[in-house]
Amino acid sequence: MSKTNSAGFLHLVGKFPKLSEAKLKEGVFVGSQIRQVFRDPHFEKTLSELEMSAWNSFKWVCENSLGHKKSSNYTEGVETLLNAYEKMGCRMSLKLHFCTLTLIFSLRTLVL
Repeated sequence: MSKTNSAGFLHLVGKFPKLSEAKLKEGVFVGSQIRQVFRDPHFEKTLSELEMSAWNSFKWVCENSLGHKKSSNYTEGVETLLNAYEKMGCRMSLKLHFCTLTLIFSLRTLVL
């Protein structure tokens, strides 16, 4: 979320009361917490249009790029996710840039 006072952020604060505000603000979640948010029918109702776009991109990447099954167009999904985050004004960590570059490099190596 773009602001810590957004409805989506406040929903996550209420959903995970034991998680520190710093972890919430930085978006540090483990797999079980992410799955809980995926199943939460109220979370998406709290998001703005811009946040919803980023959330849908994130869900798509999780469902189509992680784990044993990979979509044939998952690089486009990752690029869409990064663009959505950029539109929200999110700052990306060096880890995310490294993961993205590794992903794209791996694909190019496999295709060639």
